[in-house]
Order: sequence, then C-alpha cells, then structure tokens
Amino acid sequence: MSCSSNYSNPPCAACKFLRRKCLPGCIFAPYFPPEEPTKFANVHKIFGASNVSKLLNEILPHQREDAVNSLAYEAEARLKDPVYGCVGAISVLQRQVIQLQKELDATNADIMRYVRNNNNNNNNNNESYSMNNLMLRSNQERRGVYGSGGPVDPESSGFCYPYYTTWSHENPHDQRGGD
Repeated sequence: MSCSSNYSNPPCAACKFLRRKCLPGCIFAPYFPPEEPTKFANVHKIFGASNVSKLLNEILPHQREDAVNSLAYEAEARLKDPVYGCVGAISVLQRQVIQLQKELDATNADIMRYVRNNNNNNNNNNESYSMNNLMLRSNQERRGVYGSGGPVDPESSGFCYPYYTTWSHENPHDQRGGD
C-alpha cells in the first residue's frame, strides 16, 4: 500500500498562527519564518494581520524586511511598555547619552588639570604648551560653538543634540548665507 504524502515546507509563523494554509505566494512567509512564532504573534497582537498584510503589499519588496523588523521591534516594545512603546526605550537611551557626555566632559577636565599640573612641575613649557593647545583645540572642535556637539535644545534642560537639527538651529559651521 503506497501512501502519497505531500510534505512541503512547513507553514510560516503567520499562517500557522492564523491556522490557514501557507500558499507559495504568501506575503508573510519570507519575513515570519516558522522558527520565530512569537515575532508574528506580537506583531499580530499590536497591529493585526490584515493591517500588516496591507502594509507589506503597499511597500516596495526591498523595503519589506526593514518594515517587518521595525514592526516587530515596535510590537515587542509596546508589549513591554503599553504606554510609551519604543519611545520609552529611546528616552532611556537619550538620558544615558547625556550622562555619558557629562562623564566625558568631566574626564576631559581631569585630563586638562593633569596636563596643566605636569606643565608646572616639569618646567617644559614648549612641549606642555603644545599638548595643552592640542587638547583644547580638539575639545573646541568636538564641542562646536554650542557646547557638546550640536545646538542646545531650548525646550529641555540643556540637552545638546549630537547633530544639527534642520528645524531648530542652523549649523554654525555652514558657510552659506541666510535665506
């Protein structure tokens, strides 16, 4: 007795979760492999399968993987923190960056004091002076005109952007004239 079994690839995590047959042209299959069932479960719980399907069909194929990864990250963050989602994680990281910038500034100040003290002790003004100037120039270039790498956000308590925002301040190093 011959039994003809038709074993093909296992269904993707989306089709398995939705309990439907995974067809060869399944929009979910390339992005939700069967080995990652929680990835689709989280995305489905937050965004819904229908919305994700519509989104994937509307965007270009080369952008789909990034979109799915973004949806999965947001869904996971939203499940961990229903109020803030990934914005909460971004806020935590921004606070860490600010704290690390303060530590870096304090360390640079300590180095400057150390160099200055060594200048006084060694009476070797030429070498010390050039080292001191080099560090001072390096700090000034790193800090820019505004303090720690970019313009100060007047809305917050002294937060400096590590880049120049196009909506709030112009780059002080920009040589172009104003509008």
